[in-house]
This record gives sequence, C-alpha cells and structure tokens, in this order.
Amino acid sequence: MSLHHDSRWPRANAWLAGDCLPNTVGTISVMGAPIAKGSITPGRCDLAPDAIRKALERFSTYDFNSDRDLRLLKASDEGDLYLSGMTPDRAFQPLADAVAINVEAVTALVLLGGDNSITRPGVHGLGVPLARCGLLTLDAHLDLRDLENGLTNGNPVRALLQDGLPGGHIFQIGIQPFANSEAYARVAREAGIHVVTADCAQERGTAVVREALEYLDQHTERIYVDLDLDVLDRVYAPATPGSRPGGLAPPFVRQAAHLCGMHPKVRILDLVEMDPTRDVGDATALLAAACLLEFASGVLGRFTRV
Repeated sequence: MSLHHDSRWPRANAWLAGDCLPNTVGTISVMGAPIAKGSITPGRCDLAPDAIRKALERFSTYDFNSDRDLRLLKASDEGDLYLSGMTPDRAFQPLADAVAINVEAVTALVLLGGDNSITRPGVHGLGVPLARCGLLTLDAHLDLRDLENGLTNGNPVRALLQDGLPGGHIFQIGIQPFANSEAYARVAREAGIHVVTADCAQERGTAVVREALEYLDQHTERIYVDLDLDVLDRVYAPATPGSRPGGLAPPFVRQAAHLCGMHPKVRILDLVEMDPTRDVGDATALLAAACLLEFASGVLGRFTRV
C-alpha cells in the first residue's frame, strides 16, 4: 500500500534523496557500511542501512521542537559500500578510506551499520591523528574484548586503544550491569576511559552527554560518536541482539543524538547493531531513523542558533 501524498508534508526519505530548500546552510551525507561478518551473535546487521532508509519515509522533515526544516541542510545518500561478507579486518581499509574522503566534503557524516566493528575504521577516517581524536559511545557494552581471536563487534574500542587512541579521550555512556565483565572493566579503568553507567545516565539525564562533549571539546580536535542501538532498553530495540532490560529510553537517546549534532567538533555519527530480521513492528528501525533525523537537526542548529 502506497503512503498518502501531501505536498505540504515533505518526507524525510525525499530529503535524503536530495529534496532541499533554496539557500541551504550546511551539508550532511549518509553512507551504508553493511558489515556483519564480525558479529559475536550471528545476524543480519548488514540489512540495517536499507531498513533505516525505508523508515525515513514515515517521518517529515520538520523538527517541531526546534522549529527547523531539515531541507535547509543539503543531504546526500552515498549508498552502501561494498562490504557485505567482508570480515572487519578486510573491511577496515576501504571503509576508513571512504570515510576520510567523504568527511572532508560535508559538515557531518552518518554511517549506517552494520555491526559495531565499523567504529574503528570510522574513527581512523576522521582525518586527524588518533592522539587528537575523541570518541563518545552510547552503548550497553565496553567493547573491550581481547584481540587475540581477531576483530569483532565486541572489541573496536580495545583495537582503537591499541592503535593509539588515548583512553582519556573516550567517553562511554549507558554501560549496563551484567553486560560486561570484571576483566574488561579493569581494562577501561587502567586506560583512563570515562565510563557513565546506564543508571547514572538515567538519573542525571543528558547533562552527562553535555559534559562529555565539553571535555572532548577541550582536549580533542574532532569527535566521533558511536550510537550502538543496544544502549536502549530491550523493549524499545528488539532488533538489537545485545540490548538488555534496564537500558536507556528513546527520549534520552534522541536528545543525545541532537546534542551531538549541534557540537561543531562532532564530524561523524554511526548507528550500529540493528538486525532488521529481529525487529517488531519496525520499532528499532523507526527509532534509528529518528536518531538520524535528530542528529541532522542538531547539525542544522550549528547554523541557525540565535
């Protein structure tokens, strides 16, 4: 069944396809990175980019909260990189190279995973040395598993530490109890990673995101945001294999995406860990699409704030 057409209700999928207003004030691009070969839990995260694009047709381009029309932000869809079936090791260089080229041409870039293994090449593609990069993750997991058995979606942060990203330049928000181990918590502490638990985030609200961005603004040149959808409570994100009861709620995550979009040093956001074959009523895909739009509205806010 086709959706109702209303010329006064512009759809977000048309915006991503190039529908924009005159006198645009910024640029954003979206690129699919359909990697699923390194997932600890086998699944079809490689199908997520198309599912998120499809979900955009259910949204308009108007952000009622901020009175912004996303069509003032010029969007481009770069399609999916040919990564399906590749291991994280094989996909590293083509993804890092594509990100490095794209990020220099736009105000901000959104990577649609794929699993969380895309975060490491994404950070490498930021275009500055790792010593000047910042990483903000919204995730239930530390992603610090050992590297001895190869790269997976469970160890991109561990790999980045080994590559040279300073632990003090990493903030991890939404970490869940009983979703990590003591050994890897020790790695986080010893590396100097800033960890904010899900309970703390729920108690203090998005102030924890603001504080992380303020710190990274003072200590880094460019910031990468990794939004692992399993940071959400499982009831809101049934398509994420790693989500647990007690995770964050959609308003927090949407507001966090918006805040990250507004910060001028945030150059890349990734949305990862959604397996559309596990979704219920498109709940996770719709939420991922909403986060993309919130981030884009934040990027637009860089140019339109009074």
